[in-house]
Amino acid sequence: MHLPLSCLILTLALGPLSAQEGAEAARLKRVESRVNSLDWELDSVRKAADDQLWFQRLSDVAVVDKVTYTGPPNPRGEETYGIKNQRHPLKIQQYVFVPRKAEKGRKLPLIVLPHGGVHGDFGTYHVHIVREMIERGYIVIAPDYRGSTGYGKGLYDAIDYGGLEIEDVVAGRDWAVEHLPVDPKRCAMVGWSHGGLIALMAVFDHPDKFAACYAGVPVSDLLARVGYAGEEYRDDAVVRTMFAGKTPSEDVEAVRHRSPVWNVQKLRTPLLIHTNTNDRDVNVVEVETLINALKAAGKPFESKIYQDAPGGHSFNRIDTTLAQESRKDIYAFLEKHLK
Repeated sequence: MHLPLSCLILTLALGPLSAQEGAEAARLKRVESRVNSLDWELDSVRKAADDQLWFQRLSDVAVVDKVTYTGPPNPRGEETYGIKNQRHPLKIQQYVFVPRKAEKGRKLPLIVLPHGGVHGDFGTYHVHIVREMIERGYIVIAPDYRGSTGYGKGLYDAIDYGGLEIEDVVAGRDWAVEHLPVDPKRCAMVGWSHGGLIALMAVFDHPDKFAACYAGVPVSDLLARVGYAGEEYRDDAVVRTMFAGKTPSEDVEAVRHRSPVWNVQKLRTPLLIHTNTNDRDVNVVEVETLINALKAAGKPFESKIYQDAPGGHSFNRIDTTLAQESRKDIYAFLEKHLK
């Protein structure tokens, strides 16, 4: 058996552990394992409480459901009982909201609403936005793609930032077209922040499946983001879990492939972009780079840069008058292209 270097150093410095010390070390290891397990269990409980709130707060206007479908296999999946998980499609859960006022037999437009955040999930802070969409006659789906919280360590560790998470979300759209009264020619992507990156990459890679796209304060250039963003991007070990085992400096081309700003030449879908100059999460410079790249590629699109709008990163997702007016612009854009 090979001991870790740290253990060897301690053994040389302090001498071998006594039987009592060894037993205490083993006990502490079991306690640590149990605490980590409790963290995942508490996260699942929190998610279950969120699910109940969705039903309570939107059941008056929508038939609310939560379904499970499959996305691509997890390429980093571990072997279990001699069978590699890579053989099995990854199970994804998705919220579904169908307007109660929907006319029977009529096909409705669809909004796909991926959540933001690295290791986030579809939380109830979206309630007022989903209600607005339902009241306008849209079916709304919200997939908790790989890397999302609330479903245990397996889905959390399957994160693939800008990679297979895109395919998870598109698979959610395909599930809705097959199982719900959705008009396949009237599907839109709507996302903010990391959800904005997913929205952009989904329409870049699958233009035939989406008739419109809205990207609010979207993460746009992962190379730039790793350079200026917070502590979660400073730890190489953490970043490797996000980007399929490598840091951006180790595989620049792979990170470009995952960044909207390096894929603008693929745009064929009507697009609206919003950003805000006082955003302290996705800096306005990152989104301006995306806008300039789209212009350089000669792509038609719409955009608006808000000047120091209250709320910063969340400026048009909150309940201010400006936020409500901004969302009216989003709905007008969607109605124009989804008819």
